[in-house]
Amino acid sequence: MSEVQAAPRRRINFGFDRFSGVYVWLALIIVFSLWIPSLFFQVDNAKTVLAFQAVSAIVALGLIIPVAAGAFDLTIAATMTVSGCFTSWALLQHRGVIFAVGGAMLIAVCIGLLNALVVVKLKVDSFIGTLGMSSVLAAVAFMITGGGQQVLSEDGYAPFLDFARQQWFGIQASVYYAAVIALIIWWALEYTPGGRYLYAVGGNPVAARLAGVKVGKVVTLSFVASAVVAAFAGIVLLSTTATGTTDMGTPYLLPAFSAVFLGATQIRPGRVNVVGTLVAILLLATGVNGLQLAGAPSYVTQLFNGAALIIAMALAARTARRRK
Repeated sequence: MSEVQAAPRRRINFGFDRFSGVYVWLALIIVFSLWIPSLFFQVDNAKTVLAFQAVSAIVALGLIIPVAAGAFDLTIAATMTVSGCFTSWALLQHRGVIFAVGGAMLIAVCIGLLNALVVVKLKVDSFIGTLGMSSVLAAVAFMITGGGQQVLSEDGYAPFLDFARQQWFGIQASVYYAAVIALIIWWALEYTPGGRYLYAVGGNPVAARLAGVKVGKVVTLSFVASAVVAAFAGIVLLSTTATGTTDMGTPYLLPAFSAVFLGATQIRPGRVNVVGTLVAILLLATGVNGLQLAGAPSYVTQLFNGAALIIAMALAARTARRRK
């Protein structure tokens, strides 16, 4: 008699390998909604979370570009600071909004080119090179401000402050800016040759060079793009807070890296991507917001973001081993 082979058992796949962050995010929403419904499960609270995370999202989205090319850009926070400080200084000197914003963007391009000079031409590791540049930029911000705060009055600079604060359909303008930047970077990475070059260089620069890709040019442009986006984030932050300080960008460094690397484990595991980064930002923001509303101490933000970065790196390493 011929043996009857058992039919293979089908496993139900809910996409945990790609959408685990979405499930965790939804779980956090449910938990906090049941725990503190009067504080957390409110439309105004959701709008507040989006408004507070808009700047973090912009910074993280810009960071995706050099990371996709296999480079670290630790100057994003310092670039935000220099941009915000220069803009506030120029406005206080009555140089005009165009001069202030245009000058900040031009400085950002120079920062990106300097990063590329250190990493591409001088062959310094991107982590070490951009870390050193961060210290240089911190000194530049100190020189601009003299070490003090530059406060923009509500009356004298209302048009500039409205740039990020005004609301459309009840949602702060900065959220829309983050959404537009996300859409542009997503399209560029997924549907343009430049995006394919970035991923090729980040995946295997030697193979990319042999295939005819100008690796140095790709890395250079990635640093410039990252710096310009970070500078824009600094301008949005200044418009929101009305204060330029020498450490205004520092709190955004760790959350940006946490979001980018946690996002690399989502949607397209093993590859930094825009949608995964946005999911990570919402997950981290929801967790921190819920804990704060529940009465957690103020240091919960640093604790949550630091733990998320460690977990993200561990998951990324696990995904890389699986792929190999």
